[in-house]
Amino acid sequence: MAEATASGPRWGDVAIGIGVVSLGLISFWQTSLVPESLYAVVGPRAFGWITATLLTIMGFLLTIAGFRGGWSHEVEPYGPVDWQGGGWLALGLVINLLTIDRLGFIIASTLLFIATAKGFGSQRLVRDALIGFALALTAYVGFDRVLGYKIGSGLIERLI
Repeated sequence: MAEATASGPRWGDVAIGIGVVSLGLISFWQTSLVPESLYAVVGPRAFGWITATLLTIMGFLLTIAGFRGGWSHEVEPYGPVDWQGGGWLALGLVINLLTIDRLGFIIASTLLFIATAKGFGSQRLVRDALIGFALALTAYVGFDRVLGYKIGSGLIERLI
């Protein structure tokens, strides 16, 4: 790992810190818009507040570290950037965004899982589809049926 230098601020590191602080502040704002829960001691806002607080604190610490010379960086520890893998991840997110309303949470999440696995180098499409389907189905049942939090209705969800 390359050592941080104390010769002055590393503006890229400062920018990352400010970006994380901004995410924390946006999280506070969005969490404040979540309706209160009338039936739970720990409602849906709790994790939002925790996440926003931790993001903001970490952002401030990163910003301070950037002004003090930055933090340690690894210099290409894994070789060159895998643009094809990143493309599969991006494609999976776009497919999920475009299909979740029409096909439902389970199918869209399964397609996202397949693209993500492909992005990480998997060559086993059927296995990845089965694992993705099982995880998506479990998540759907957990949120929709157990917690009562509606996460969408699609082809498979209507059958359940």
